[in-house]
Amino acid sequence: MNKVNEFRPDRLDPLETASVDQLRATQLQRLQWSVQHAYDNVPMYKQRFDEQGVHPSDIKQLSDISKLPFTYKNDLRDNYPYGMFATPMDQIVRLHASSGTTGKPTVVGYTQNDIDTWAELMARSIRAAGGKPGDKVHVSYGYGLFTGGLGAHYGAERLGCTVIPMSGGQTEKQVRLIHDFDPDIIMVTPSYMLNIADEMERQHVDPRKLRLRLGIFGAEPWTNDLRQSIERRLDIRATDIYGLSEIMGPGVAQECGETQDGPTVWEDHFYPEIINPETGEPVADGEMGELVFTTLTKEGLPMIRYRTRDLTRLLPGTARPMRRIDKITGRSDDMMIIRGVNVFPTQIEEEVVKIPQFSESYEIHLTREGNLDSMNVHVELRPGSANLSTAEQQELASQLKHHVKSSVGISVAVTLRDPGTIARSEGKAKRVWDERGN
Repeated sequence: MNKVNEFRPDRLDPLETASVDQLRATQLQRLQWSVQHAYDNVPMYKQRFDEQGVHPSDIKQLSDISKLPFTYKNDLRDNYPYGMFATPMDQIVRLHASSGTTGKPTVVGYTQNDIDTWAELMARSIRAAGGKPGDKVHVSYGYGLFTGGLGAHYGAERLGCTVIPMSGGQTEKQVRLIHDFDPDIIMVTPSYMLNIADEMERQHVDPRKLRLRLGIFGAEPWTNDLRQSIERRLDIRATDIYGLSEIMGPGVAQECGETQDGPTVWEDHFYPEIINPETGEPVADGEMGELVFTTLTKEGLPMIRYRTRDLTRLLPGTARPMRRIDKITGRSDDMMIIRGVNVFPTQIEEEVVKIPQFSESYEIHLTREGNLDSMNVHVELRPGSANLSTAEQQELASQLKHHVKSSVGISVAVTLRDPGTIARSEGKAKRVWDERGN
């Protein structure tokens, strides 16, 4: 797929401000190319299209996308490592992969055009968040096979920023370098940003005396309550970036800094749908469901109707004409069913951060006695609250139990933990510990 526009850091891409009609026409043209490209070059897609009785020539309008089969994460694992690639290996210039903790890793490949597009979209994302050429960007996403670090790195360089490629871990050193190098922007998971904030307090670093003004946070679901907590503690603007390796990496969608009302999907490169996760049927914009993406310009690894398992809804454009996604409420495979009630970790997080005596670190422990499931929420007291009396601590635990019961509809136990005793993550935080032995 030939690039249409050369990236310019001093202005918006033309399609960022195009009319909706122009955008839809571009999407249709690119969708037809992408579907044909996948059909011609990926045996799995040809077989699946043929089995379903659909051909690329059947795509006459955007709504015809519903005729196409879905792609699942297991398809990449079943075709491990390179069976989903649509170009010869001598045209693949980079590989990334998932951790593979639940089986074979999912391997993704990029042509040089793919890498250039990714860098341009990440630059577009940083700019939309409020970044500009000349900013210093501290990257604390992990480097290596994980797409976060290098995705942020190349995008910041493309925008004309100075990159500090710190990667994850070494929190004490992170804070020292943030203090000494004085970056304008930090890119990191929201949970690890909290670790950095804790370490700043330990080192008596006042974030209000730093240049740091903008955080671009992604790779895990996080709530608006957590956003407010980060902004309050660090005196920065916190924006949400969305992406996944199978589609590109970070930069599939980015929240605009002037509105902070949900990530804008870069629809000129990725076509979004929301479907009913049970039936697979498309639902109207504004309705909750599972997010599905089709790549429109990817050469190395085209994805047709990839089921992300992320639960959200599509909203009208605001800062850009392109549609937005609402905050990800969770993943369909992260949903916990407790005594018949569907619960997501973010729902518990919302209630934890409402109580100022608790830190934002928490764990959810699930157990089963007989046929009855139970949830125990482990929460950590802030250092200034550790000396509260036993009665005062029990009152805080009772408040959390009441909030969860009122908002989520289940009864939970609460275990109070001393400051610093809940393990911190250097990447995506693990929140749920399922000890039910299913």
